Amino acid sequence: MSRMIKVFYVLGLLALVLGCKPKTEFDKVKERELASGKVVEDLFLDLHFGMGRKDFFGTCWEWNKKGVLTNGAHQLMVLYKPEMPSGKETNMHFYPAFEDNKLFFMPMEFNYPAWFPGNEEYTVEKLMDDVVGLLEGWYGEGFFEVTNKNKTARAIVRVDGNRLIRVFRKDITNVRVEMLDLRVKDLPDMINKDDDA
Repeated sequence: MSRMIKVFYVLGLLALVLGCKPKTEFDKVKERELASGKVVEDLFLDLHFGMGRKDFFGTCWEWNKKGVLTNGAHQLMVLYKPEMPSGKETNMHFYPAFEDNKLFFMPMEFNYPAWFPGNEEYTVEKLMDDVVGLLEGWYGEGFFEVTNKNKTARAIVRVDGNRLIRVFRKDITNVRVEMLDLRVKDLPDMINKDDDA
């Protein structure tokens, strides 16, 4: 074997070894769910993946007329106050992202308006449990915990067919939920990146 062929052979093996990493439990669940062919589009309050901007605004306007949704003073502009398992007043802000005029990503942020430093009843850990309880009420059980490889951050996730739900602590007062249509985009680094869960 010539020297040049040996170099290419070694480089090829090195690329193969470095490119192969063991699959996480999350990766396995996501692959299994996507392979199932199951399609889940429901989000909440008659909102769903695939709806256009006009339909999104129209649906929100109908809920607004009923007093369920209002404008929120937040980057996620729509405010909803869901009934939480704990019974605590909670703000949920949301506003989706669209691809080709179709809703594919729904970020939400939750907080307790009564939060203040040192109040043990309104910690972000209690809020996280409350949010997961709310989501289990909406979508059923099946949420599980994932961590980044350094075990410094965690998220609670659920995958139903194409619908990925990720719940994580954003900061000391907010819990963020992200719902993604995996048929449109796959964001593998969303959970596996080193600096986040």
